[in-house]
Amino acid sequence: MPMHDWTRVDAGIYHEFHGAWIYAIRRSLNGGMLPAGYYARAEPTMRTMGPDVLTLQSPSPPSPGSGEPGGVAAARVRFRAAAGPRPPGFRRRRVGIRHASGDRLVAIIELVSPGNKASRSAVRAFVGKLVRVVDEGIHALVIDPFPPTRLAPDGLHALIWDELAGEPLALPADQPLTLAAYEAAAPTPRCYVERLAAGQALPDMPLFLTPGVSIDLPVQATYDDAWGEVLPRDRAVLEAP
Repeated sequence: MPMHDWTRVDAGIYHEFHGAWIYAIRRSLNGGMLPAGYYARAEPTMRTMGPDVLTLQSPSPPSPGSGEPGGVAAARVRFRAAAGPRPPGFRRRRVGIRHASGDRLVAIIELVSPGNKASRSAVRAFVGKLVRVVDEGIHALVIDPFPPTRLAPDGLHALIWDELAGEPLALPADQPLTLAAYEAAAPTPRCYVERLAAGQALPDMPLFLTPGVSIDLPVQATYDDAWGEVLPRDRAVLEAP
């Protein structure tokens, strides 16, 4: 099954597939691919070394005429703006590869979603997270099934690699979808990149567990596994000529 054009469907449909693909990768890794002592989990994407989010209690809204800051003051400001539509804030997950010695995180696999490119802050957050992970000595594999956007005209990999002080790579413009493996090697990280277009088969990608040691992740096989979860009505849209 070749890579499909996921821009044909809305973010919610891709989000369903995203979850299925995450768990297909997890099953594949835990089904005998990882060496002894390693295991894979589906984890919240924002979790690197600490908790996901800090939930704060919101105070009760002020009553009209109380003199406290509230919604009435908004009528007196001169400049206003409304945000445009954006992809829903789905709870995203990634695959984390850990070692049994202290359950330490050694590698992550990130599947890019439309929301990762929906705004400048989303792009900065995604790029910053990947850079921090690699800087902390954690290897990463990023699979981006969406073409570049105005906010990331050369793709997310180009922004990540630039932050890691890597030299630019000349990548084919007619293959806009990116798979990039990052080896957190000392003194400088290394990257291994493949490009493809919708309609092409997905290549296997290296997943580093320690510097210089990797396994080949069967990206196509896990994609095919997840494809079995796609509803027939959505398949018809994605498979249309």
